[in-house]
Amino acid sequence: MRGGIAGVVVTWASRLRFPYLLLLVSVLFVMNLFIPDVIPFADELIMGLVTLLLANLKKKPEPADQEPAPPR
Repeated sequence: MRGGIAGVVVTWASRLRFPYLLLLVSVLFVMNLFIPDVIPFADELIMGLVTLLLANLKKKPEPADQEPAPPR
């Protein structure tokens, strides 16, 4: 298995939508902030989940068959 436990969690979390992914990252960050080392490799998990979160915020491309709106 590649990536260990952090890889498994990030792979599972990659299927989550924005609000749930943001909630997961927030809870993990607060737990890591107030109770250090409560979860092994929490820092690595947070970095992977933030990467997924930012990837989900990426703007969707416009369909190619539509003409762009003229500038005003």
